[in-house]
Amino acid sequence: MSFMLVNKEFKLVGLKGSGEFVNFGNEVPFLAKQLLSSSNEILNPTKTEIALFEPKKDEKHRIGHYYVGLLVSEKLNEVPTGMNYIVINKSYITTRGNISNLGELHLKLLYWAEEQGYQRDFDSYIIETYHPLENGDEEVKIYLPIQA
Repeated sequence: MSFMLVNKEFKLVGLKGSGEFVNFGNEVPFLAKQLLSSSNEILNPTKTEIALFEPKKDEKHRIGHYYVGLLVSEKLNEVPTGMNYIVINKSYITTRGNISNLGELHLKLLYWAEEQGYQRDFDSYIIETYHPLENGDEEVKIYLPIQA
């Protein structure tokens, strides 16, 4: 498992959802299916699915919001009704692996961040991109925002 520091820009069109953090595991895929069913309305889409997550700041922070979307290849002036166009350009630490190991990937990335002395940016979204593999599995790339 490798970890890196990157500066990256994301351009996406997506739907916003919110709920209790403990329910994100069910709610996010459900909203993603809704988005994909109307993805033909999105201009310049790539095949890469993306999710943005509000970071959980502490134990009292129970409800958060998120976006599910598709990366787009160009700046957009038109967005389908009910969807949002978002551009984010930040510094992240990142790792990738099989989506079945998602929780472990997040924990190892957090541990590595602490070990390297990086400070998390709790005012920016945690980003995940999803990449289907030929064998039917799926790989996830995690981008954890850090303070520059």
